[in-house]
Amino acid sequence: MEKINSKIDIFILKARRKLWSKVVAYATPTRFYCLLYRSYWHYIFHISRKDINSNKIYFSARPNPGAGIGHQMANWIAGYWFAKKFELKFANIAFSDQAWEDFLGFGQDEITVDALIRNGYKKRRLPLFGENKTEEVERTKKIIASYAGQKVVFICEQDQSYSDQFGVMDDIQRKFFKSHARKKDQLIYSPDHFNIAIHVRRGDILSDPHNPNLQMRFISNDYFLNTLNNAIKQVHTTKPVHMYFFSQGKPEDYPEFDSFKNLHWCMDMGAKESFLHMVFADLLITSKSSFSYKPALLNQGIKVCPKEFWHGYPDTKDWILADNEGNLIVK
Repeated sequence: MEKINSKIDIFILKARRKLWSKVVAYATPTRFYCLLYRSYWHYIFHISRKDINSNKIYFSARPNPGAGIGHQMANWIAGYWFAKKFELKFANIAFSDQAWEDFLGFGQDEITVDALIRNGYKKRRLPLFGENKTEEVERTKKIIASYAGQKVVFICEQDQSYSDQFGVMDDIQRKFFKSHARKKDQLIYSPDHFNIAIHVRRGDILSDPHNPNLQMRFISNDYFLNTLNNAIKQVHTTKPVHMYFFSQGKPEDYPEFDSFKNLHWCMDMGAKESFLHMVFADLLITSKSSFSYKPALLNQGIKVCPKEFWHGYPDTKDWILADNEGNLIVK
């Protein structure tokens, strides 16, 4: 009976989340959207104070349990970033897969939302706000300020946007590299080589080629060929250059790369193993994909990325952008 109840609870939870996401999607463009939120009504009927007393108030965001790990990381990062922006403490909500939670180590040394609730905290969801829309950011600040002095943990609405994800790069690198999971890492790279990782997004795009949301993420084989050739020209090393190709499909799908020596096909490597190798590459060539952008945020080598992308890039020498033909924009 316990298992049945557990399955029923999971079903109800998923149904409620799906229904709520549809309500939010429908209401967001309307002038009545904020009225859906208890926190907004609290703000209407309570005077906001400038002294928020951030010692008591926490902020968090839920990694979307129905999304891939790159998407979930974007959610987590948004919560971490806005906690800093609003000068609040951060509370962790774990990734839906405990294996990824342990692998990344982002939640270490952070209190959890569940722990706060057990200690008498109230959980309040915030309306979506445009990160670059001053009026909406100020509204969010006022909602938070209306709870001054109370034990509250604010939760971002699902998929709250934060485009320049590199704003927390130093923090997540520190967490990742000091994680106990690093003791279990196993790399196929040789330290005697200069190791280049190439991520080519294909699986989900080719499974639904007429989906416009996926079409905008497609980059041709020629782009990666040109980018790799141009990147190799910029590499100054006495070590032999080895290349590792991360994608879906078969090597025959990428005949453009037949002429490369020291090219290793990593088509069957698992998600976490692929992610790990992208992080530790000496040079990483990314796709229009959160699955390679997020390792790039952790990578301490050189990153070569498509110029046109929905997340931002740091203006530093270890981040190099490529135009649509694969020509590098080198400063």
